[in-house]
Parts: sequence; C-alpha cells; structure tokens
Amino acid sequence: MGFKCGIVGLPNVGKSTLFNALTETQAAQAANYPFCTIEPNVGQVAVPDPRLYKIAEIGGSAKIIETQLGFVDIAGLVKGASQGEGLGNQFLANIREVDAIVHVLRCFEDDDIQHVSNTVDPISDAEIVETELLLADLESLEKRVPNLIKKAQQGDKEAKASASVLGKALDLLRDGKPARLTEPDGEEEERLFAQAQLITSKPVLYVCNVDEDSAAEGNEFSVKVFEKAAAEGAEAVIVSAAIEADLVGMSFDEKMEFLSDLGLKETGLARIIRAGYELLHLITFFTCGPKEARAWTVEKGSKAPQAAGAIHSDFERGFIRAETIAYDDYIELGGESGARDAGKLRQEGKEYVTQDGDVMLFKFNV
Repeated sequence: MGFKCGIVGLPNVGKSTLFNALTETQAAQAANYPFCTIEPNVGQVAVPDPRLYKIAEIGGSAKIIETQLGFVDIAGLVKGASQGEGLGNQFLANIREVDAIVHVLRCFEDDDIQHVSNTVDPISDAEIVETELLLADLESLEKRVPNLIKKAQQGDKEAKASASVLGKALDLLRDGKPARLTEPDGEEEERLFAQAQLITSKPVLYVCNVDEDSAAEGNEFSVKVFEKAAAEGAEAVIVSAAIEADLVGMSFDEKMEFLSDLGLKETGLARIIRAGYELLHLITFFTCGPKEARAWTVEKGSKAPQAAGAIHSDFERGFIRAETIAYDDYIELGGESGARDAGKLRQEGKEYVTQDGDVMLFKFNV
C-alpha cells in the first residue's frame, strides 16, 4: 500500500528545494521563477525508524528495509487556478491523486528570492491556495449534487446516500469551509464521501519554511501558521529547506553534528514524516528474519489479515494466524526465542487489530 503526500504552495516558497532535500535528489529543478515545476516529481522517501535497527540487530538480519512514504512535488498554484490560470488544471488533476496535502508556506524574508505577491504573508498565501481548492470542489459539487438528487428521487439508494453526504459538503463549501469538516452518517456515507475524492477533504500539513536562524524556535510568521493549524485541527511543522539542502550527501554523524550546532535534534525530514504519519493515521509493524528486517506501513485500525496483505495479497487471502510480539517485549526479551519462552509470543487471529511496533510472522495457506 503506497501513501503519497502532495507538496503544494505558491511559486517560490521553497517547494522544490524541500522536495530535493527530502528525496536527496535533484529531480525537481529548483529555480527562482514561477512554474519551473511543470510535471509533478515523485520521490519515495525512506521513513527513519530507530526501532527497525534495534530489531535487526537482535534478529541478526543481514539486510534492513525501511518503509517508505511518497512525496509529489506539484507545480506552484496561483490565484485563479480553479479557472485554469497558470497551470491550474494540471495542478488540480495532480493533487486529486494524493492522500494528504503538505502545504509549504514561506516564513522568511529574502530580497534575492522574488515572492509572487511581493510580500511575505504565509496566512494570505495559505488562503489563496485554499480558496482555489475550495472553488474547484464547489464547482464540482454544484454540478454533481443536483444530478444525484434526481436519481435519488427515482429510487436509487446509493444516489440518495451520495446526495446526502455530498450535500453536507456542498453546504460547507458555500460557507467557505473545507469539505473535510463533513460528518458522514454511517459507513455507507463514509465510503461514498471518500469515493468523491474532494480536494478539500484531504488532511493538511502546514510546513513553515523558515530561515536558518529560525529553524529551532520558529519566528513571527510560523507562530501565525501554528495558530491557524490549531484552529483547523491540522498539523504544522517548522523546517528550513536551506538547512535540509545542506544536509544532502552528509553521513549520519555529520548530519547530527551539523544539526546540533544549530540547536536541532533531528532533520526536517523526520519531523515531516512523523507529522505525515499522524495526518494519515498510519502505524508501522515489523517483520524480522536472518535475511532481512523490514518495516511495513498500514492504516491505524487495520486487522491482522490487512497487515499481511501489505506484504502480499496471497498472505491476506490465505491468512491463518499471525505470530505477534510487542516491540517492547521483543527488545526486552532478546528477540523471538526469549519472547516465546516468556509467553509473550501471541497467536493472533483474523480479528486482531495490528498495533504500532508489532513484530509479526504470518501463517497462510493458498
């Protein structure tokens, strides 16, 4: 199962610089003029998780494979995008395909980097992008909901449920509120709402791109962004894209020393990944053997067969049981053998809800 976060924002806020640093590539051409990113660049980023290395060490694994999160660098949006201005139509098509929106906001002054509005105001920048996304959803639903109502009146049960939940979303959009505030009534409405793929229904992470001096504590611009995020129930993190770019190519020890000198304990990547996981309600489970130790990503609440399916569809289809050890028990008892002897290796069935950090071995038959 792949999860993708779309990196969005106005031109010249640091999206492509951040993308390059995150994926440690120069796949996105970072240039100081609008629309230098035309096709979305996609990068798979290894998720840093110290637990995996401890598990691999205890299990004597020859290879370590981290789980990954996808980042998509999407072309800069401008006012009027919902009407096709700039690269609006392409932007909207690309953003519909991601699971969450990472909204990069410029929170630094720099006379050498042109701002599309000639002033640094992250809240105004956020509102421009949000308005365009809202208008795109509004236009879509104003066409769809009346048709659904007609079908519902003709006895179509699914159309009735769709009209109900999308009608709620339409009311919110008309009030200038995002569709993610919609409250579906029951599982069927939840399914149909998710199926609608409304842009403003996607969770949002605000990334405050600050100057190097503000990387540890933030600044007056980032404070406003965090207040906005708190009011919306969104997430926010502080990152200096310039620092992240400097870290590319350094060894782990060099990175830690460099960050320590700046008063930082971890990379911006680690903060974004953690926030992205929270945003998408993801957890990590592990598999471990002599050949490899590996981390896997599933949605919170996934049952054991779904976790097995993250490895291979055959595992889910022929699921019998999951031999499961909690992470803390695995570490404390020295691995599988110690956990088994202590009675901490559990045989879990189809209804078991996978927990973050579980070390699992699946039994299946197809």
